[in-house]
Amino acid sequence: MSDTSLPSDDLADAWKHVHRVVETSGSSFISGMKVLPEARRKAMFAIYAFCREVDDIADDPLPYAEKKNGLADWRKEIDLLYAGTPTKPTTLALLGPVRDYDLRKKDFIALIDGMDMDAQDELRAPSMDELKLYCSRVAGAVGLLSVRVFGETSQARDTVALTLGQALQFTNILRDLHEDANRGRLYLPSDLLEKHKIGSDDPETVLGHPNIGALCDELADMAEQSFTETVIAMTDCSKKAMRPAIVMLNVYHAILDQLRTRGWSQLDEPVKLSKIRKFWIVARYGLF
Repeated sequence: MSDTSLPSDDLADAWKHVHRVVETSGSSFISGMKVLPEARRKAMFAIYAFCREVDDIADDPLPYAEKKNGLADWRKEIDLLYAGTPTKPTTLALLGPVRDYDLRKKDFIALIDGMDMDAQDELRAPSMDELKLYCSRVAGAVGLLSVRVFGETSQARDTVALTLGQALQFTNILRDLHEDANRGRLYLPSDLLEKHKIGSDDPETVLGHPNIGALCDELADMAEQSFTETVIAMTDCSKKAMRPAIVMLNVYHAILDQLRTRGWSQLDEPVKLSKIRKFWIVARYGLF
C-alpha cells in the first residue's frame, strides 16, 4: 500500500495526529526543522512523532513487562510499515517518507532498542560503552534517519549523524540530571563515577557528592569533542542540505555553554534557551 492509495481522510487524520504530537512537545528539535522545505519538514515531524511515542512508553511508570509489550507492539508496527500495511496514525504518515527518502528499517528498530534500554527499571550508571550504545540508538538512529530526509548524500552523513547524536545526548544528560534523579535514573557512566571517586550509583548521593562538578566538566568536555568531530565531518557535506543539523548543533552547543556558565552546584536550576535566542540561531545558521 502506498500513501496515495489510502483514503484521504485517513491520511489527513494521520498528519493531524503527527502535528498534535509535535506542537505539544516543546522540543528544541523543532527549531532545526523549520528551515526545511514542506515535504522534508513533514517527514521529519513524522519521525519525531514516532520517537515521541516510543519514548513515552519507556518513560511510563509501568512495570517493565508492560513497557516491553508496548515496545514489541511498535516493532510489529514497523514490520507492517515496511510491508505497506501500517495501522497507527504515525506509521501511516511515515509511509511516504519511507519511500521517498529510502529510510532504513534498522534505524527505526535501533531506536526502539534504545528505548528498551531506558525502560528496564531504573537506569543507573551504565558503563561508558553502554552509554555510547544507548546514545547511538536513541539519538544516533534519529540522526541516521534525518540525514536521509535532509537530502545529504555524502559518505560523511552517517558520521555526522552519530557524532552529533552523541553530542546532543551527552548535553541532554547534563541538562536533565536533576529531573532524571527524581525518577531514579542516573545516566552518568560508572567509569567516570569510579574515576572521580564517587562510590555510589544512588542518584541523590551522586548529585550531592563534592566531586560531581569535576565529573560533569569531563562529560561536558566529551560532548564538546563530539560537537567538534561533527563540525569536521560536516565539511564533506552539503551546507544547504545539512542546515537543520547545523541549527541543531548550534542550539545544543548554546545549551551546553549555558550549563557550563550555570555550573554544577545548582542542578535543580533549569537551563533553557529563550525563544529569541533560538530564533537568532535559526536565522543565522538556517536561512543563509
